[in-house]
Amino acid sequence: MNESTPHPPRQLLLLGIAQALGFVIGALLGRWLGTRLGFDAFGPGGYDGPAMLGIALIGLGGGGGVQLGRAWYRRKYGDPRV
Repeated sequence: MNESTPHPPRQLLLLGIAQALGFVIGALLGRWLGTRLGFDAFGPGGYDGPAMLGIALIGLGGGGGVQLGRAWYRRKYGDPRV
């Protein structure tokens, strides 16, 4: 695909789906890792230090998943920004 032509809507839908799936899977992995390390984001302690670290791991996992979805799209179709 030529870099100056916009991507068709069907391909951009794939980008959105890839980013959404990456976010959900990454957040779930971050939650899993947090509970394994003892940082339960939804634990009974409220917003104490371990819970905040658990929340941060969920956010990092979700953000990383979005970036992986975006990288997959760029590798397959090129940069969607024109």
